[in-house]
Amino acid sequence: MAAPKPGPQAQAVATPSTAPQVQLIPASAEGALDAAEEAVDLLLDSGRAPGDVLVVTTGEQHPWATHELSFGEASYWAQHDARDDVFYAGAEAVGRASERPVVVVALNGGPASAASTVLPLAHARAGALLIVCGDPQQINAVLGTGV
Repeated sequence: MAAPKPGPQAQAVATPSTAPQVQLIPASAEGALDAAEEAVDLLLDSGRAPGDVLVVTTGEQHPWATHELSFGEASYWAQHDARDDVFYAGAEAVGRASERPVVVVALNGGPASAASTVLPLAHARAGALLIVCGDPQQINAVLGTGV
């Protein structure tokens, strides 16, 4: 399946063939969730199956996750396991999430250590593509992508 074409502000980073491709989308903490939403829309518009995508937030939960968690953890994680739709998880849950072909990370706040904790886990969960929306300097410092 085709990866999304980077937008005007996105930068693709070449990585070894065994590692997922890393795409950086510069965004402020306040704009990271919106940038992640746009990335997901591009993925779906390009033919990527919704169940192929995991979205991780470092600050405030995505509204979908907040809503679904209101029905309880068991129901929330059952949706994850079904892999029928895009799954949204907070930073604290990324370790429990299973690998997906595409992982989108929104560095939308949270503790200062959030990026250094979440990005390596998200990279390990991404089968083909890791899209990170946030401050490029912060992302480069953690992933060593050199952009």
